[in-house]
Amino acid sequence: MENNGVKQPSSPHEHLCVSIVPIFNHLEQAELKEVAKTTKRRNLSKGEVLYRAGEKSNSLYIIHKGKLKVYRLTENGKEQVIRVLQSGDFTGELALFTDNVHDSYAEAMEATELCTINSPDIKDLFLKYPQISLKIIKEFSLRLDQTEHQVTSFTTEDTETRVALYLLQQAESSQSPEIQLPMSRKDLASYLGTTPETISRKLAKFEDQGWIRQYNQRAIRIMDIDALTLYK
Repeated sequence: MENNGVKQPSSPHEHLCVSIVPIFNHLEQAELKEVAKTTKRRNLSKGEVLYRAGEKSNSLYIIHKGKLKVYRLTENGKEQVIRVLQSGDFTGELALFTDNVHDSYAEAMEATELCTINSPDIKDLFLKYPQISLKIIKEFSLRLDQTEHQVTSFTTEDTETRVALYLLQQAESSQSPEIQLPMSRKDLASYLGTTPETISRKLAKFEDQGWIRQYNQRAIRIMDIDALTLYK
């Protein structure tokens, strides 16, 4: 039975959902099943908003399938993409430590399946399995570092450097010269603090110089990683 897009716990789905999240991967199978019992399923359509800035933060959201973009709105109303979350990622972690409100928006970039855990349930799990809280704190610290680097990049690096470094980052993450951009050119421009037209121009320049090959709007092969590394 569904209620406002939320289903009652369904063990096979929820167990698989929690098992792919790094913050739970140290738990035994019986312990994962215990975590799964606290979760509920939620489905989002493309473009549907999970939460908005100013809303109360009271759940941990785990992405089972699909993608979410987390963004803030600038003073002139433009989106500033902070990160893109995919299968195994999570958001809403601030609710686990403070009684607070969201400072950003989370929106489905495609049809997305989530597992949600209410704040009181996850706090009970913290007491039983302290390593969960330590792993969440570690992930939270990494995200703060990422955000700080993103802000610094906007003020100290030109657009061409930002694009080159982003391509290198994607290649490193996929451990392959064949990369698939996780977001549209519009969202990538928002993430890198520029415009879609500028992104296209810089990629075209890299392709003209033989450094990359573009197959479509998302698929890119890095042909000369040393050339891009010079931007570091």
